[in-house]
Amino acid sequence: MEQPLTGKHILVVEDEAVFRTLLDNFLQSLGANTVLADDGVQALDLLSKLAPDLIICDLAMPRMNGIKLVEHLRMRNSMVPVLVISATENMADIAHVLRLGVQDVLLKPLRDLSRLREAVLECLYPSMFTSKVEEDEQLFQDWEALVRDPPAAAKLLKELQPPVQQELAGCRINYRQLTMAEQPGLVLDIAALSEKDLAFYCLDVTRAGDNGVLAALLLRALFNGLLQEQLSGQAQRLPELSGLLKQVNLLLRQANLQGQFPLLVGYYHQGLKNLILVSAGLNATLNINTHQIQLSNGVPLGTLDSTHLNQISQRCDAWQCQVWGAGGKLRLMLATE
Repeated sequence: MEQPLTGKHILVVEDEAVFRTLLDNFLQSLGANTVLADDGVQALDLLSKLAPDLIICDLAMPRMNGIKLVEHLRMRNSMVPVLVISATENMADIAHVLRLGVQDVLLKPLRDLSRLREAVLECLYPSMFTSKVEEDEQLFQDWEALVRDPPAAAKLLKELQPPVQQELAGCRINYRQLTMAEQPGLVLDIAALSEKDLAFYCLDVTRAGDNGVLAALLLRALFNGLLQEQLSGQAQRLPELSGLLKQVNLLLRQANLQGQFPLLVGYYHQGLKNLILVSAGLNATLNINTHQIQLSNGVPLGTLDSTHLNQISQRCDAWQCQVWGAGGKLRLMLATE
């Protein structure tokens, strides 16, 4: 059995006994040496005697919670990697620990231990993975400064746009964009989730002004993790995108970002040749060979507590998707290699 964590020492800080035992057994099965703590107070006591390679901690714990624990570590100038696993739905808590420099945040319940394995490996062997983690850390480096300085936030968002041509998950991808002047309009992000599947979203930031730019930055940092949660437990690796957009709608409200956020989300599995598109406020046309399918826009996120979406699903090995809204037009093209 592969044991990529052999020789690594991991401190697990978790007050829930059953989940603590699950983490302990799983990490040991991968070769790690583990030490367990019930809360932040006990963890700090243990850290005075040992130097782990990684700390995995919950946020809600008695005596000292995970946020206070990470704050103590950073005050001591400790740069030990921290992976947070929490059931929190508080966007502010997630943003706060990311600003403190934690490597990743996973949401309970963890239905797919392979996602945990991937996150642990990313924390311990960062050079093996892409620079997206570094980009996410940059987004939360000084969140308050971005809120106070809308031009700086818009400039950062523009710098983080993906290259117009790239290869991801066995697919060739390129896009063309038409927006008004130099202002952010339709914002695109696309990323590989594995060797076989990728996801993307297109957000129109014009209707919410400065809040639209901030929403795009939040999505940039959190989208992949949210989608991984949707994929966990899906045997065929096909996510429930309507549930994902409901979760994004809730996070925008928790982050106090007011306004309308027209959003289109797509998922493509190269192995299954399956494309899913779901829209909340953006118009889209899907072209597959000579076949054209219209996706009506639905209701933008942020408009209502509930979401009103439109979705289509198609099997194809090449496609073009044209998206348009108040912020301009975008054409995304994909072909399998």
